[in-house]
Amino acid sequence: MMAKYFELMSQWVAKSAMVVATLFLILMALHVSLDVGLRYLFGKSFTGTLEFVSFYYMVAVVFLPLAYVELQQEHISVDVLVGRFPPVVQLTLYLFACSLGLLYFGMLCYQGYLDAVRATVRMETAMANFKFYLWPSRWALPVGFAAMCLAILANMIKALQQRQAL
Repeated sequence: MMAKYFELMSQWVAKSAMVVATLFLILMALHVSLDVGLRYLFGKSFTGTLEFVSFYYMVAVVFLPLAYVELQQEHISVDVLVGRFPPVVQLTLYLFACSLGLLYFGMLCYQGYLDAVRATVRMETAMANFKFYLWPSRWALPVGFAAMCLAILANMIKALQQRQAL
């Protein structure tokens, strides 16, 4: 019962992050298209398009969907050798890899959180022709990495329940 609840929560978090990333992708496409259209038609462009695309849109589009991709088991994997092992060995290696993933993404989440807090406290900005705040985009990393940890944990639980590597 608890495992099912955890899996549903992980799916909800991953899908929510994916929706937010999709919205940022749409905003980026509209922003850049409008900027190019204005520049082509009127010789004017939006101030800060490069900054918004680089520091907001791209960061969200890259880091927020990580958990969704993990839950769909669509990350790159090479199992030429492991696929020939017995199922018990495959499960053991899968759980070991998931544990390493949890450790890795957990450390990235922790460091990203520390960096985001530091940037928020300092109200971090970028050099531009205007005051451009960077600190909001810093929060995409710990959110994306935390969601990734939840997804890895959910996949580990699922693999243990099914008694096979995913």
